[in-house]
Amino acid sequence: MSSWTHLVRFIAVEDSQVHLGQLVDTTRDVGRDSADGVKIAVKVIEGTIFDGRVTEEVLHVKQLLAPVTPEQCSYIRCLGLNYVDHAKEANLALPKAPILFTKPRTALAGPYPATINIPKCAQDGSSDYEAELCLVIGKSGRDIPEEEALDYVLGYTASNDVSARTMQMLTAQWSFSKGLDGSCPIGPVLVAPSAIKDPQSLSIQAIHNGATVQDGHTKDMIFNIKKQISYLSQGTTLEAGTLFLTGTPAGIGYFREPRVVLNDGDEISVKIEQIGTLVNKVRYEAR
Repeated sequence: MSSWTHLVRFIAVEDSQVHLGQLVDTTRDVGRDSADGVKIAVKVIEGTIFDGRVTEEVLHVKQLLAPVTPEQCSYIRCLGLNYVDHAKEANLALPKAPILFTKPRTALAGPYPATINIPKCAQDGSSDYEAELCLVIGKSGRDIPEEEALDYVLGYTASNDVSARTMQMLTAQWSFSKGLDGSCPIGPVLVAPSAIKDPQSLSIQAIHNGATVQDGHTKDMIFNIKKQISYLSQGTTLEAGTLFLTGTPAGIGYFREPRVVLNDGDEISVKIEQIGTLVNKVRYEAR
């Protein structure tokens, strides 16, 4: 059996059970295919995301799930103001060190048909999107040198840092306004570093109701992936299962003219080169 390169967690057509799988056709955009009802074949993976091996058993995807479960996720670390063009649109100076905020595990959500649920407290016309490259730490480490940092990456996926802007602007601490339940959808596929040699070489877009609203590139990060991992591991153990949301490029709804808001029934997608498209619908909670 071989190691996986393109891992999905899914409910299978054949038995309605949850499995891990390796995409048979890694050239397809599995997130878009799933939303469009295209048949998706996978080879079953035995084990976990950390030690899984690909078998020859083929199943088909009934529903995609987040590639990492809340139980596997030890921590969600997020970088604020980490793209040059985003700092410019916010009219803010470039930070001298990575700006860290966090999300709780309860913020995790999956790709379509999973929805981004906006609670009553954020239904004020300020719910916003942020397209981000997400990485998963594969082994625990502390005081990690930059030159070894990518050795600690299990894989890369897409994420959306859903934000309640009114709540965010009330305080300098962002974790609460960005940590509401379901505010961290990830997916659709976890791509191994063996398939993405350079995480600073990826285009990244946000697409709102069919219109591209963010169109950036990971080379424009202020602090690249290596620097993020090294800096945030200083005196701090990064446990396996830790997620890093690595920042967002320019084009967030709050700074657009006119502003773009996540409204009930909208579709918001995050598309990243070599990963595919994280598709979600927006649902306003009734209670």
